[in-house]
Amino acid sequence: MSVNQTLIEILIKHQLNIMLSMGSICFITAIFVYFTTSLSKERKKALMLVEIFSMLLLLCDRMAYIYRGDVSEKGYWMVRISNFMVYLMSLSNLYGFNKYISDLFINEGGLKEIPKRLRVAEIMYLAGVIMLLIAQFTGFYYTFDETNHYRRSSGFLVCYMIPLIIVFIQLSAIIRYGKKIDKYIRISLFMFTIIPLIATIVQIFMYGVSLTNMASVGMSVILYLFALSDLNRRVDRANRIEIDYLKEEQKVTYRLFDQVAKAFVNAIDARDVYSQGHSLRVARYSREIARKQGLSEKECQEVYYSALLHDVGKLSIPDSLLEKEEDLTEEEKEIVRHNPIVGNQILSDIKEFPYLATGAHYYKEKYDGSGYPEGLKGEEIPYIARIISVADAYDSMIQGTGWRNPMPDIMVREELIKESGKKYDPDYVGIMVDLIDNEKEFLLGNQETGEFSWKNEMQCFEYRTSISRGIKITSKTVKISFKSKPEGKGKKEFSVPSLIFFDSFDACVHDTEKTVELNQYLEYGELWFDGHIVNTSARDMIIKEWVGDLNENTEEPKEEDNTIYEIEAVKFRDHVRIRLHNGNNRFEVTAALPDNSRWAYLGITGEYCYISDIEINETDEEIKEGDIQRIKEEISYIDHLEGDIPNVQIDGTFSAFTEGVPLTEDMRISFHTMSLPTANLVWHCPYILLYSSKDGKINGPDYEKLALFSLNGESKNNDTAQNKFETDISENFEGWDSWKIKNKKGFNCTVLFSRSGNKINVSSQNFGVSIHNITTLNNRKKMVYVALTGEQCAITNIMVM
Repeated sequence: MSVNQTLIEILIKHQLNIMLSMGSICFITAIFVYFTTSLSKERKKALMLVEIFSMLLLLCDRMAYIYRGDVSEKGYWMVRISNFMVYLMSLSNLYGFNKYISDLFINEGGLKEIPKRLRVAEIMYLAGVIMLLIAQFTGFYYTFDETNHYRRSSGFLVCYMIPLIIVFIQLSAIIRYGKKIDKYIRISLFMFTIIPLIATIVQIFMYGVSLTNMASVGMSVILYLFALSDLNRRVDRANRIEIDYLKEEQKVTYRLFDQVAKAFVNAIDARDVYSQGHSLRVARYSREIARKQGLSEKECQEVYYSALLHDVGKLSIPDSLLEKEEDLTEEEKEIVRHNPIVGNQILSDIKEFPYLATGAHYYKEKYDGSGYPEGLKGEEIPYIARIISVADAYDSMIQGTGWRNPMPDIMVREELIKESGKKYDPDYVGIMVDLIDNEKEFLLGNQETGEFSWKNEMQCFEYRTSISRGIKITSKTVKISFKSKPEGKGKKEFSVPSLIFFDSFDACVHDTEKTVELNQYLEYGELWFDGHIVNTSARDMIIKEWVGDLNENTEEPKEEDNTIYEIEAVKFRDHVRIRLHNGNNRFEVTAALPDNSRWAYLGITGEYCYISDIEINETDEEIKEGDIQRIKEEISYIDHLEGDIPNVQIDGTFSAFTEGVPLTEDMRISFHTMSLPTANLVWHCPYILLYSSKDGKINGPDYEKLALFSLNGESKNNDTAQNKFETDISENFEGWDSWKIKNKKGFNCTVLFSRSGNKINVSSQNFGVSIHNITTLNNRKKMVYVALTGEQCAITNIMVM
């Protein structure tokens, strides 16, 4: 027996149960259709007709099967009525489907009237009903034998022809107009017409199985399911459109609020020449601090707008106080102290955004409780206000105020560290310091560069009236070229460019006592292209003629009335070499700086000249020892007795390290430390480094930095190991200025280490500053080493115990 025969026998055996189940499903589906409110009235009516006709079709077909062969009077009538209803419901099912697709084409497809071919299908339906009635009395479609069994007659195929014609008409309409309706609905229409058609063809050769009827009923249920799915997609699409609309409305509202708020604060900031753009910069810094703290996007936005409006209370401060450059009197300070209160009063009326008033009200509070207006302390201060406090302080220091000059970022960094835990929340100070150290582009992109922004041209009148920003000299050769021509008096008298050789925190030349001190400005000397030099504070400076060329062009580098000037500068430790070329002269200047820790810059200036086309290029070649003639002995601060490992002098940031010491379970390292004479910042001190590598050397094979932290309480840990770092400032701490003085005099320090499994504890205490770090290793068997490094300090007499 073949597989097909087996399947047919199973269908014949269970088809009555299948019919009952499918009929029940159609009844339930009809109820669902009735209660589906999203369908149009006509479409709901059509779908209900399809489901009810399908239910009656299967129930009558089932009854025909049940009563066939029953020769009783009841069986006689039930067989005849059931078979008549089967043929009638088959036609009626197509009539309901015709109504369904007609409504689709009108309401979904946009047709103005029902297609003519669907009208023809309705006429064919009426013809089919009439033919069916005639067949009941003539036996043209079927007859019944003496045992009350159904028998096909000679006109049997005709009874199938009319439904087939209707189906083909409907199918042609679907093909013609289907693209005007939803793709998924179109698929269900094709299934409703094609699958019963296939079943009809099969049934011609499979007498005894109601494949056509069951297929039609199954497709009627599918029809509803696809319609329901389409409704769900439409609802989802409508919801998405509504949500997108609401989101866009929200964006528009935010944009409007953002524009109004910015216009408002810009108007406030404009009252004070020193605070123009202040509120917007503080808002951007605050949002970045919030983001790095791990706050949500919504919270970051709240921080941003709260910071943007933090200074609205300034409206209550008279212009005379905003513009005052001298120190304020006590009465004037009291007026200024009302700034947060007035800001809170203005913003508290914005009920939709209560966080706005929070920032304005509390951003002047201090972490130690010494602020105003309420004297809150620590986490009593709302986190938004603590963030704004740090951002506001940074911007005020970096931009300057009426009574204070702008500070270089290195001094701002120190001020933030010194006030961490006192004025400002240490967590947010740590983030701001990280921004200063690692994200200068973000900070510079929000700052007003003012007079010190870089320009590739400049006009010089009297000597030093115009000076470029400093060009840094490093261990990689930097090449500079520019053009110069006489300007003003220089056309008739003297015109010459020159260079200023200096060191400064902000890479700029200064000439006032206050800015010289603030930026730790040190001028080494002045250089002219005719071989004239002035040594101001270098240990020594010599000049000699140089026979080499800075480029391949041996002709005199002139074009029209411009003279081309070329410079080549490089630094190795405490010596700098500068080569000058102006076509007529070639000179080489060698300068010995005060010590290795000093930076060096060149500023371009001149007298009655116009300098243009300034180009700066740094090569990739690192200079080596011996490339620069040494004219002074190198200054060493570690010519002392050595302990267990060699002494080390650290001139720059982590520019030198001690030898690595394998970490044991309990260990201590003692040493003498002294900050160098040029050191003037709190982090100019030793750092403790924990690391691992195959050969025990820093930057050796498989090197990993596990922890790095300083004696002043700064941590530069990374993600290669888990670190918990804590700094405690005791009550007997005399302040950071005192700490720096003691550090410069030098002191003995002891660092304690202990290891248990994968945990390493490190602690130290000096002058009231206690540090403690717990490192958790990923691998408890990892070999760990300890080394000392730092910035601008000398470490001697190192003992490991």
